[in-house]
Order: sequence, then structure tokens, then C-alpha cells
Amino acid sequence: MVRNIVVLGGNSHPQLNVTICNHLGIPPANILLSKFSVGETRVEIKESVRGKDVYIIQSGGGKVNDHLMELLITISACKTASARQVTAVLPLFPYSRQSDIPYNKTGAPLTKSSNSYNKPDFTFDSRPETPHPGQAESAGLTNGVDGLHKSLVKVQLDDFASASNSNSPQTARFSHYTNGTPKRSDTMDSTRSETSGRQRNTSTSTINNGTSHDDNASVTSSSSKTMFQPRPGYKQWVAQAGTLVADLLTCAGADHIITMDLHDPQYQGFFDIPVDNLYGRPLLKRYIQYNIPDYQQAVIVSPDAGGAKRATAIADGLGMDFALIHKERRPTRITDRQNETMMLVGDVANRLAILVDDLADTSNTITRAAKLLKKEGATKVYALLTHGVLSGDAIERINASALDKVVVTNSVPQEEHKKRCPKLEVLEIGTIFAEAIRRVHHGESISVLFQYD
Repeated sequence: MVRNIVVLGGNSHPQLNVTICNHLGIPPANILLSKFSVGETRVEIKESVRGKDVYIIQSGGGKVNDHLMELLITISACKTASARQVTAVLPLFPYSRQSDIPYNKTGAPLTKSSNSYNKPDFTFDSRPETPHPGQAESAGLTNGVDGLHKSLVKVQLDDFASASNSNSPQTARFSHYTNGTPKRSDTMDSTRSETSGRQRNTSTSTINNGTSHDDNASVTSSSSKTMFQPRPGYKQWVAQAGTLVADLLTCAGADHIITMDLHDPQYQGFFDIPVDNLYGRPLLKRYIQYNIPDYQQAVIVSPDAGGAKRATAIADGLGMDFALIHKERRPTRITDRQNETMMLVGDVANRLAILVDDLADTSNTITRAAKLLKKEGATKVYALLTHGVLSGDAIERINASALDKVVVTNSVPQEEHKKRCPKLEVLEIGTIFAEAIRRVHHGESISVLFQYD
């Protein structure tokens, strides 16, 4: 039994809370979590946490925003109640896929190159452009800013000289240069009034002569044509919540974060407090060793390039072959939507293919990958995932897919998913988090939990 410790469980995953407390040999703390009629979150801790180490377990599945607000209020309540240290245990970290990087859901590049069909009047490129490899550098200004200013003055004087012999409106514009210092009557307001009066007289005489206003219409149409229009294919940057969530947890009073398989490992750098990112690879590796006969003849497959490092770590540790699915996005000329083609790099013919990924939300990636692997001759296709969020119609998509088995951990509740999907198998991670809590509480090293080779 661990002493001087309090484990508070949120509403996101009650079964995981019970598993962790049973492993630690302590009862769950008495806490009231509810909502007011207006929808605000209510948190009331009904036992003393003064001078104790508090561990708050809250996963990022289900109603993510409600669970995140519930976690923040609970952390603040514990700090207000003089807890010695508050640790947030997040099996699935909320908003972990929204790190602070330029993101475009249709894929890079953020803008499409203009062609004869969609050549815009304005561009979002800087002028002058940064020279590309093999492109000559811009000459710049020969005489600097002073030379540019003199050239502009010379152009204005040349325009005045060419217009001095005519009765054009430009004569009034430059008349004050011929008499030295401009008078008060030659200011911009007076010039504008004279020009507008002259235009009114011209338009009146035009109407009296019965002529049309085609010239004025063309000027109006040309001015409206030069209005600002976004370039086709331009996508604004999407607001990212990476640093924001990290700051919220820190400002609420969290002293330590324990999570598993962050989607973006650089997320740890957003925090000013220690973050322990546990690995789900030991569980997946153990499952392959003890549940897949003749597993060394199988092939570990990464469904995209982002998960290649994760998949190769398992393949190297088990002495298995590795394959990669490359996704290439090509924009079409008709719409801004992009066609995504998948290509297999490796050999899976007449072998068992094991897809390894950290997270499956809509399951679109793994189901398409399974279809490709079966097309390339794989006998069976398994998917091993750390976080099985499986939102939307993911369960129906898996049931209708070429996947033979999907193995996930219970970082989010899987009871309902398991009832609806006969292909689903769930691994327990409560013991891993319980051991991490015990080691952190006693000041022991948790490096053994990171070892997966």
C-alpha cells in the first residue's frame, strides 16, 4: 500500500481509475464531479489533500473539452487545498495533434502555383522573391534610396512638361512647381475641388451632347477588377492549440505530466514542467510475441512516413522485416481538393502484415492501408494501435474493411466499441500507469518503463 498519496479520477475513464487504484492498493478518493444547470462544470473534493501527492487521472477521449475543463478545475482545487504536488495523468493527451506548426488539412503546399487558368492579379509572395537555386540574384537599387527618389522626381517633371502644352488635369497638379513655393490655394484640397468641379462640368457637357458613358464604365469596371481577391489555392493558417493547452495546465497548477505516446513528441517542449511520455510499444511488442504464431515471418508496416520511426523500433527489436506506405497528395485542376495516392515500399506477398500506429480516430488511414496490403498479396492484416479513439463511423468502417484484427489499448474507454466491433481486441495499460505513479511518488527511476528493446 502506498501512503500519503491521493488518486482522483475524472469522468473520462472510470474503469481505468479503478484499475490503477487496485494496483496501488488504495481506494479512489471521494470527489464530486457534476454540472450546473447552465452547463458549467462543478468539482468538489470531499477529503483532505493537504500536504499529499495528488494524481488526477483524466483521458482525452469522448467529450474532450468538458474533460479538459474538468481537469483544470480539479488541479486548481487541489492547489488551493494545499496539496504538496499535483500530477496530471493523461493516457491520451488532449489536443496532442494540434502542435504549433502551419497546418493545412488538404496537405502541403499552402498555395498552388498559378497557371494560365488561375493567374491572379495579386499574389502573396514577397517582392523581390528569395532567389531559387540556379536563379540569378536581383540587382537591387543601383543608386540606393536617394537615386530612386531623384528618378521619381524626374519622371514627375517629365510628365508635367509633356502635359504643359495641353489642357489636361495634370497641368493643375504640377502648376505649383513652376512658381516656386506653393500657395495656400494650391494645396491638395483646393486642387481636388478644382479637379472635381472640372469633372462635373465635363460630365454635364457630355450629357448635353448625348454621348454615352462607356469610358467611365470602363474605368469603373477596371477599378472593381483590381479589388483584392484571394489567390486560388491560398489557405490561411489554422489556429493551433499546442502551447495554449500546455500553458493552461501549468497555470492551473500542475507540477508534473504523465502521458503515453504523444502524437508529436515535440509537444513536451511546450511545457515548463516535467513531462513523462510513456511508450505503448512494450505492450504491442509483447502481444506480437505471445499471440502471433511464427511472428518473425510477418512484416511490420507503417501506414505513413510519420510513424516510420515507431514501427522500425518494434521491427528491429523483434528481428522482423519492415515496410512503409507512402502517401502522395496531388492537387487537381478542377477543385482545391487533393487526391491522395498510396504506394507500398516493401514486400508483403504471402505474409502477415502488421500495421503499427499511435492513434486511430476515423480509421480512414488504416482501412485504406489494409486494402492496399491485401491487394499486394498479404494473407492477413492486423492493426496495432496505442490509442483507439474510433470516433464517428470508424467502427462501421473497420467492420467493412480488409482488416482481420484491430488491437488497441484502453487509454480511452473501449467497452462500447468492443460490443460493436468483433475484430477489436483491447490491451490493459492501467498497470503501466500505476507503476509509473508508484515510482514517481517514491522518487524512483521510471527508465524501465521506457525500455522497449
